[in-house]
Amino acid sequence: MLEFSPEDFWKAVILYGLNQATYKIALGKTLLKLVADGQSEVPWETLSKEFLNQYLERLSGSQQFPQQANPARLTKMEQIVRGYQTGKLSLDQAISEVGATAFNDVIHRFHNLGQFEINDSLQGMFYEFDFGKKLILRDSLAHIIESGRNELESELDARWSLLEGAFSIRHDDYQLTNDLRLTYIEKGYKRTNLTTNVPFLQGYQGNVCFYCGEPVEPSDVHVDHVLPRQVVQHDEIWNLVLCHSFCNEQKSDKLVGAHFLRKLMARNENIIGSNHPWKNKIKQQLGITPEERRRNLKSHYTRVREILGPYYWTGSPHFDPEHDSFYRRLITVLNNGSQF
Repeated sequence: MLEFSPEDFWKAVILYGLNQATYKIALGKTLLKLVADGQSEVPWETLSKEFLNQYLERLSGSQQFPQQANPARLTKMEQIVRGYQTGKLSLDQAISEVGATAFNDVIHRFHNLGQFEINDSLQGMFYEFDFGKKLILRDSLAHIIESGRNELESELDARWSLLEGAFSIRHDDYQLTNDLRLTYIEKGYKRTNLTTNVPFLQGYQGNVCFYCGEPVEPSDVHVDHVLPRQVVQHDEIWNLVLCHSFCNEQKSDKLVGAHFLRKLMARNENIIGSNHPWKNKIKQQLGITPEERRRNLKSHYTRVREILGPYYWTGSPHFDPEHDSFYRRLITVLNNGSQF
């Protein structure tokens, strides 16, 4: 059997591991920095701080690139960095968020080589961990930086740039979409419990799924963001609907077809036409007149489309927007007339 050095395995991990995001590269740079600083048993907070520093440095300039392959999502680290850059998170809060949410996959999978089979003994070659508490760096990690840390750093930087370039190809104008994302993040807030909105939404939607029009069992009701929360960063009622769990999972973070936007406009006008206090909040957020609300909602839809690109979900193959019973309900006809 061939014998491989720690350097061989390190380079294999960095160059041939499967990368759907840049986390492995950032963790590699973090490990090199920690061991170069003489660390051996690293508290979780120290690990989190250095991991955050890698992303703060990488995403500090005006020219920032996507950090994962899916154009519909920001990585958790991008969200944390944006939160810190816009003042929504203090440094201590950002470090705490990293420690609590950023390491679930990368710590466990760093040693993996994608499609290649590896010996179980190699899984802990560079570190062991007590998840959420500490990382224990192995001597093999100290050994590889003795033979040339600069080369290892250069390989990591090159790999990071290659990934960003590959992810950017998925989008025609990433800088524009990045600016739009930042706009939503600046105005956004943390996710809240949405279940209390179910009775309210049922009153204006009926006990049917917004996306497929079929009845929804009480045990299967989901509250969904028509424009993905991953982008809009809020839980405002004008963007919330009820749906089946299956439809929710199928839609995921994709952009819906334009017919669902028209339906959302009509649903919002149903709320505006009532005496519920929520109507005043919708007016504040989307506009006083129906035309203002349509225009502003279309503007949000266009911005989200710029961010997500051609990543549409048009609904169940059995759903026919031309025969959607929602438009034949009395409340919809009264509140919307023939404008939809």
